Amino acid sequence: MSAEDISAAYAAGLCELRTLLGARLSSSPSVRDQHGADPTGHFKAAPDAVAFATSTTEVSAITCICSAHKMPIIPYGCGTSLEGQVAAVHGGVCIDLSGMNQMVELNSSDLDCRVEAGVTLRKLNESIRQDGLFFPVDPGADASLGGMAATRASGTNAVRYGTMSHNVLGLTVVLASGAIIRTGTRARKSAAGYDLTRLFVGSEGTLGVITEVQLKLYPFPSSISAAVSSFSSLRGAVDTVLQTLHCGVPIARIELLDEVLMEAVNRRGTINYPALPTLFFEFQGTTQSVEEQVQIVGDLVRENGGAQFEWALLPEERTRLWRARHEAFWAARDLRPGCTPIATDVCVPISSLTECVLETKNDIQELPFPAPVTGHVGDGNFHVLLLMDAGSPSEAAAAESFNRRLIERAHRYGGTCTGEHGVGLGKIDYLEWEAGSSLSCMRAIKAALDPDGILNPGKIFRT
Repeated sequence: MSAEDISAAYAAGLCELRTLLGARLSSSPSVRDQHGADPTGHFKAAPDAVAFATSTTEVSAITCICSAHKMPIIPYGCGTSLEGQVAAVHGGVCIDLSGMNQMVELNSSDLDCRVEAGVTLRKLNESIRQDGLFFPVDPGADASLGGMAATRASGTNAVRYGTMSHNVLGLTVVLASGAIIRTGTRARKSAAGYDLTRLFVGSEGTLGVITEVQLKLYPFPSSISAAVSSFSSLRGAVDTVLQTLHCGVPIARIELLDEVLMEAVNRRGTINYPALPTLFFEFQGTTQSVEEQVQIVGDLVRENGGAQFEWALLPEERTRLWRARHEAFWAARDLRPGCTPIATDVCVPISSLTECVLETKNDIQELPFPAPVTGHVGDGNFHVLLLMDAGSPSEAAAAESFNRRLIERAHRYGGTCTGEHGVGLGKIDYLEWEAGSSLSCMRAIKAALDPDGILNPGKIFRT
């Protein structure tokens, strides 16, 4: 199609969408800009229009119109993804699912629920707390459950409860044709056919638009204790993580912040701990099991040069502690106001974690800008926050070169270029390295489900 033909098709499609949605189709520049950027500000590309959907049926109708006119579709939840998943690099229509925010069903006795894609993590947990239940996947932002499924989100609880891949039982998905399919069941396991649920979890909107999610839930633990310990060396902190896991301690959370990031978090005033490599722990279970976990881990901390645990026992104290951990990204930005932070996201086998982190810290010394380290180290996943000046070509080149070396290092240790953020725009080249010959299989699946390439084009694969 020529540029004129594409423009005419888009205009006709937008006219049909306006008839369908009325005021819920916005072409306001501010609305479009908001829906085309992620929190880093690194990836920006506004869609031609934003469609605010209210039901699966309506998403299907929107998709049918876009399909007829070959208009790209970009699903949008809360916009908290970090690899440019929501950037409309080829224009098109952003489908905002935030208005689809209802609990469809709650099955307390079976520990599962079904929610619309726009339900946020916080809203879900608030609504099921009275039933003594919670949903554990916590990426550190109040993300939508549909977006968390689409990006295969993880977070601080993954060491015990797993990622979205482990906690999604089924989905409702609108395909590129507008067809609505439902994958999975409420059963905890199945051997019936291809596992389509896992296919769509992590597909980043490139295979279909997720509109409902069936989730596993968990009973709220009877006893929870959180603790912090600072270490004289980074090696001591990371070795404590490895030894904790090797001892079989069923720890709920174990998070690392390096000395640079601890200084940044302290400046925000939420907490005040030594500016040293620090581990954040959370222990869950019965009172007796928590006491046993604390005893084992406390011994390991001391053996590796860690300070005495500082406890957060009351719910409000634990909330303050973990809020400080979740604010680490924003605290890091404050170290260099006006910077464009790039969040790297490698994950390696646990046995390789210490050496990989230490090599990375040595590499950071050569950078011309701050680069604090944090991570969900209980599952081998860590991040380096590159606080670069996007207007400086030399800093941009240094950041790109560092990220390449980091990912090469992770691959050398048998790891991956992304533990939880996804591929999006930022890791297309690295996926090609990592996937190798299996990339052609991924492309074939994409072509079969989205033959016209309208679903979030330019993400995961280069188009």
